[in-house]
Amino acid sequence: MGNPKGFLKVKRKTCGYRPVCERVKDYNEVFTLRSDRDSEEQSSRCMDCGTPFCNFGCPIGNYIPEWNDLVYNRQWKKAFELLEATNILPEVTGRVCPALCEAACVLGINDDPVTIKDNELAIIEHAFKKGWVVPRPPKKRTGKKVAVIGSGPAGLSAAVHLNRKGHLVTVFEKDDKIGGIMRYGIPEFKLEKHILDRRIKIWEQEGIVFKTEKNIKKNPDGFDAVIWACGALTPRDLKIPGRELEGIYFAMDFLTGNGNAKGKKVVVIGGGDTGADCVGTANRQGARCVVQIELLPCPPIVKTSSSHEEGCERKWSIETKRFVGTDRDLSVRSIRCKNRETGEEFEIEADLVILALGFLKEEPKEKFCAGDMKTGPSLIVRAINDGFEVAREVDRSL
Repeated sequence: MGNPKGFLKVKRKTCGYRPVCERVKDYNEVFTLRSDRDSEEQSSRCMDCGTPFCNFGCPIGNYIPEWNDLVYNRQWKKAFELLEATNILPEVTGRVCPALCEAACVLGINDDPVTIKDNELAIIEHAFKKGWVVPRPPKKRTGKKVAVIGSGPAGLSAAVHLNRKGHLVTVFEKDDKIGGIMRYGIPEFKLEKHILDRRIKIWEQEGIVFKTEKNIKKNPDGFDAVIWACGALTPRDLKIPGRELEGIYFAMDFLTGNGNAKGKKVVVIGGGDTGADCVGTANRQGARCVVQIELLPCPPIVKTSSSHEEGCERKWSIETKRFVGTDRDLSVRSIRCKNRETGEEFEIEADLVILALGFLKEEPKEKFCAGDMKTGPSLIVRAINDGFEVAREVDRSL
């Protein structure tokens, strides 16, 4: 490494966040990018480990120590080329990936881990700024036609890799725009949608055909191979007394514009990332207060997102027993709960409830299938890798 003692001299510095009082008033990205100089300095903390567990922790196998070294030595273009070799969407994973690589970082054993996620984002945004991210259409075509059903991270990953092999790829999407869960399931303040649009435009120039508002139910005719990558679309419900009351929404419905939290007492049931996204959205809509409850006990290390910092009371080991409504209009007014550790029962006032309990696994389609549709709900970075793997199998079959 360029600076073998960097981790001894430099402390961890992540991307900063805009002030809470400012960011809750809009849907712009909550964070601010670091300067290139800061990223170069942070990259020096990578230790050139004998066994780089970060590389194995990353589902797509990013060349993390290598591009950290290149960034430290200000060889940004080479770092970008290495990053692009493994990841088709670093501008997305650099924003929303839970950073399994950082959890695996050896430096994290007795210090703060390397800012791998922020370094990744710095590389790709530097590359876009310099004009290095350009279309790379295949030099020749095989004449084989492949259909990809679904335009989430798995479908797009499969499409990109097969297109670069020279196959003619058409992506079908049931919604009006490309992106799947990335567009409709992640709030703008975490992933502004122009980030997706600029990448999709590049892929169109590479030759991928995108067809929206096409709800495909069976294998389309005229293709040599079909890949199903429709995600996990069925939300997990909470079938308890009072579920029929008004004011109870699934997380994805709430995030896509159904339900308004303005002036309301909001309870989010589910402690994962989607639940946190609902917290942030409710705060931006002007919720009176937000409570997030989770069935599991509080973990030793609590993950606090930017949304939690904006205002949210969190409760752990809470079982939801029933929804309580009003006699007047059959709307929810509170939730009857039980503390699983103490056995105490209590009520939380709520006139808007959001169910963020995850999704059920879909029935996989015949032959080629990728992403959440095959594995059940998982991470974007795993879906990207799954799309690559199914593309390799399709290419072999063709």
